[in-house]
Amino acid sequence: MTDISYNKWDSMSDKALAMHIGAFIKHHRMEQNKTQDVLANAAGISRSTLSLLERGETVTLATVIQVLRVLDKLYVLEVFSVQQDISPLMLAKMEKDKRKRARGKGEETQNENDW
Repeated sequence: MTDISYNKWDSMSDKALAMHIGAFIKHHRMEQNKTQDVLANAAGISRSTLSLLERGETVTLATVIQVLRVLDKLYVLEVFSVQQDISPLMLAKMEKDKRKRARGKGEETQNENDW
């Protein structure tokens, strides 16, 4: 595949990005030795829709997800994960509310009473 650094994504047109996604799909389809018909049928789309996707034409997001699922490439969606950031104030509050000590004596007296 082509090696494009992250700082070039912004400068790419929508058409160029769609073509890049299409090239990714086509590369992995051919790597798995699947025809367009086989992949399209497994994804539940028409062959012409898959052809449009591979050429970088407009298709729905659902179509892209279906094709990625069949190609076992859904891991690429990991980049869309959202990490929750904790503000410094919230972190300080959580640290303040943390337990500082364990209760050792309470457990010992309870065990003695069980005997």
